[in-house]
Amino acid sequence: MTLLQQFQTNGYLVLDNFNTAAECDALMQRGEELARNFNFDGHPSVFQTTDQAKTSDDYFINSGDKISFFFEKDAFDDKGKLKGDLFHSLNKIGHGLHDLDPVFNNFSRSPQMKKLASDLQLDDYLIIQSMQIFKHAKIGGVVDTHQDSTFLYTEPDSCIGFWFALEDATKENGCLWAKPGGHLTPLRSWFRKKEGGGTEMAILDNTPYEMEGMIPLEVKKGSCIVLHGLLPHYSLPNTSGKSRQAYSIHTINRNTHYPANNWLQRDMREVKGFF
Repeated sequence: MTLLQQFQTNGYLVLDNFNTAAECDALMQRGEELARNFNFDGHPSVFQTTDQAKTSDDYFINSGDKISFFFEKDAFDDKGKLKGDLFHSLNKIGHGLHDLDPVFNNFSRSPQMKKLASDLQLDDYLIIQSMQIFKHAKIGGVVDTHQDSTFLYTEPDSCIGFWFALEDATKENGCLWAKPGGHLTPLRSWFRKKEGGGTEMAILDNTPYEMEGMIPLEVKKGSCIVLHGLLPHYSLPNTSGKSRQAYSIHTINRNTHYPANNWLQRDMREVKGFF
């Protein structure tokens, strides 16, 4: 069975030893450098998947073509001050790393990524979004069950995500969970801009997520997990003493319709693919 056939059957692929330890370390080091140079002015943007529409602000909405910094919801005390140092309070950096930073660009468009994109017949795909996700020890929060196409909606559906383990991902530190074949289900919701300002989560289908059969995708540092946009997946909080850094990119087919009220907007003339 080819990689494409496996992907179409299961809705995901797990590719071990996709990146070297040195490549992962270089990305983590670059993320720390970016965080050190971040001028935190005391007005944090918090990222959480629960009630995202309520916590989205202009900083988040306008981050599609920028390098922006988002905090864990539990990173601040009741006076709005960071409980710990800035780097270990971050949830993620996004969403234009792959286009704006040379280290992240090289990782996103590496020779092995070009080959994988070719194997999966993604010649017409654009990299629309990227994120470095920290999941720090003890503070890294839950990511609720969701479908990536909720956040990168196209007509017809085309979203495909690539999740890179920069460190070992285990059940203890918050690995991904998914169900083989779970992508053969409808898109439940669409996170979009709301008329008059702000965002909303539009319900498209009330079918509940089928949690029975979800399995942990425990992977070693350097692994790549490919995720179909309709595949429900989640991760639990990091309750361990080990961080679980990851990097992800999301892609869409250039020939699909990308609505103007999607929350993430880019000048599509500037968005490039793998080649």
